[in-house]
Amino acid sequence: MSTLLMASELWHADGLWIIAIGALTNTACALVGCFLVLRRMSMMGDALSHSVLAGLAVAFAMTQSYSIVPLFIGAIAAGLLTTFLTQTLHQYARVPSDASMGVVFTSMFALGVIIIKKFVTGVHFDIACVYEGALGLTPFFTREIAGREIPLAVLTIAPVLLLNIGVLSLLWKEWKVSSFDPALATTMGFSATLLHYVLMALVALTTVASFEAVGSILVVAMLIVPAATAHQLSDRLAPMVIVAAAVAVLSSFLGYVIAEYRNTNYAAMMTVVAGALYALAVVFSPRHGLLTTLWKNIQLSLRVVKEDLLAMLYRVEELEAAQPLTPAAAREALGGGWLPLVAAKMLQRRGRIRLENNAVQLTKKGRTAARKLVRSHRLWETYLVEYLGLPLDHIHEPAHRVEHFIDERIRGKLEEELDASAGDPHGREIPE
Repeated sequence: MSTLLMASELWHADGLWIIAIGALTNTACALVGCFLVLRRMSMMGDALSHSVLAGLAVAFAMTQSYSIVPLFIGAIAAGLLTTFLTQTLHQYARVPSDASMGVVFTSMFALGVIIIKKFVTGVHFDIACVYEGALGLTPFFTREIAGREIPLAVLTIAPVLLLNIGVLSLLWKEWKVSSFDPALATTMGFSATLLHYVLMALVALTTVASFEAVGSILVVAMLIVPAATAHQLSDRLAPMVIVAAAVAVLSSFLGYVIAEYRNTNYAAMMTVVAGALYALAVVFSPRHGLLTTLWKNIQLSLRVVKEDLLAMLYRVEELEAAQPLTPAAAREALGGGWLPLVAAKMLQRRGRIRLENNAVQLTKKGRTAARKLVRSHRLWETYLVEYLGLPLDHIHEPAHRVEHFIDERIRGKLEEELDASAGDPHGREIPE
């Protein structure tokens, strides 16, 4: 009964507005954030979120009005000035980009604080609102539109979201090219510098539009974390943008639910959820995740050990006087540990080797695979001597590493260049 009561209280009208405002804000930030991540300018969002304070302060001091239009103009001007000064210091004064960014945005932020303290009087400046935002209060500040009460935050952030979508659609090809290769974009007739300033203007505009809802600090996470999460999950730009928007919406929904149950700040919890989703992407991403990478490394290690075992058994067979290898001796020769044990079990199960009289021996299928490996090894040794002039005592280790990655095509190229019938540089036969 208590659970049902809590669930009914969770989905009240104000709560739905909070989710909607959070989703709109996060999505607007995520769209431009994708290009910041691709351009390796993630901290530019942090810089702009601080430096726009100077533009807001100047706009308010000049107009003494909370009207959103002059505040937006002041914020965009401050954002463009920050971008211009950062680029100028980096390009002409040879200041490293991170250092120039740090100098400019801290100076602009300090200037904004001075202007507020010196010239803006009779205004309550809520520090907590600056850091945390007031997402929980946004449903209470409304305006009547077509007979319905709409939160002012929606009327502020929704047009910015539509503007971001419109500019993104209009300049998709240009931003795509300039994000990966600015020089190519300029060669194709796109001004990479102009596109950069348009992006920075949108980031500044989005930052100001998000200021009331999520605060100047948390907006940085909204700009970067959904985009970084999408970057972990996709290597293509269009899916990356879609996934970033989906992560932004999901963060808003889950953040609100958890914040309601834990009685904490909505915007902060949405950011925590976004960070948790990023952590999950880092670990479980199907292409670049830690578990995926670990599994690929284990598979590669097993393949190398299996091939080393086959090649070793083939060389033992070549030495007619040599004693067959026992399982313990074979594992020891391959470095010991669990990998040789697992590799031997897999080869035995697949009919590549057999255990007979406590000796590991190749089957017909295993001997065919081993012959290809040894042929690749000795062809590569021959190539290193004939074409690179390496001494004999320097060719075994490189060939031992490369033999695992020589496929049929490369082996065919080597066969065309070399005389396999003459044997390898050590005088051993190169198997057919």
